[in-house]
Amino acid sequence: MRDGRIKAVSFCKRLQHGTPTWPTQLPVNEERGPRMAQTTRMPPVQSAPPKQPRARRSRQRSMWLLLLPSLIPVVAFSVYPLLNGIWLGFTDAKAGFDVQFRPNGLDNYARLLQDDLFWSSFRIGLVWAVTVTVLQFLLALGLAMLLNAGLRFQWLVRPLALVPWAMPSVIVAILWKLIYHPDAGILNAVLKSLHVIDSNINWLGSFELALPAVIIVGVWAGMPQTTIALLAGLQNTPDELHEAAALDGAGGWQRFLVVTWPAIKPVAIAISSLDFVWNFNSFGLVYVLTEGGPGGRTLLPMLFAYQRAFGNGEFGYAAALGNAMVIVIMAIMGLYLWRQLREAI
Repeated sequence: MRDGRIKAVSFCKRLQHGTPTWPTQLPVNEERGPRMAQTTRMPPVQSAPPKQPRARRSRQRSMWLLLLPSLIPVVAFSVYPLLNGIWLGFTDAKAGFDVQFRPNGLDNYARLLQDDLFWSSFRIGLVWAVTVTVLQFLLALGLAMLLNAGLRFQWLVRPLALVPWAMPSVIVAILWKLIYHPDAGILNAVLKSLHVIDSNINWLGSFELALPAVIIVGVWAGMPQTTIALLAGLQNTPDELHEAAALDGAGGWQRFLVVTWPAIKPVAIAISSLDFVWNFNSFGLVYVLTEGGPGGRTLLPMLFAYQRAFGNGEFGYAAALGNAMVIVIMAIMGLYLWRQLREAI
């Protein structure tokens, strides 16, 4: 027993002096059997294999090569025109061949602030965008709730609800222009047959009725995508929540406020934001219907920029107007989203 202790002490001393040996067999003890004997060296610690930067770079090159077919059109048709438009807004560029233009700083923007036609088109654009967006949302919400209620012939109503969205805006404008026609339009014919009006009305040529008539077309054309988005939000609402609210005695309106609206609120914020941007930037629909008339009563900001660019040849001024509209839209949407997110938190 004493010999075993002496050998253990000597082994500890060897460890303190840095001898990297481990016992593989204990010394023999008559009562407990063999303990330690022969020693061997510890195997070296294996380090982690080094990373392979070449393989990683090769994978990155392959990823960029796969993205190039989709990046080239985006850069050519979106990024470059955007950057070029921003640059033209700070120049005196005009239409014509071999026309030289030079930077003019903030002259275009100073002129913009003093242009009464611009401010008039801006007010009309706000009225148009806000009214169309609100009416689109309310009507789309009602239609989405009807489609989600499991009515008969639902399989037929859903595709029909997408018809206005599937039609190009120019075709929609021509269709409604024929409906609003003062002499051969179906709207005047129906109203006269119902004895609502006595004489034909020039809907798109009236100073008072042109903007409301155009707003109706905008609501009809843009309502389907809002309906589809809200319908998707309604279908993701668990039925158990409605059943629990009904068992608690909640009515239809209370169930909408407590269950339905909180469930679709994120979708409603997203789609209404997109609708506002699309409506404020609307061009083709109003251009085909009225071209901004009569007397500028339907002159939206994008129509005003188009007239300045291709009517007067003032590309620099029109580009500055477009840049100002981008800033205004970003500011309005940023404020709106900030308030909505603040209420949600």
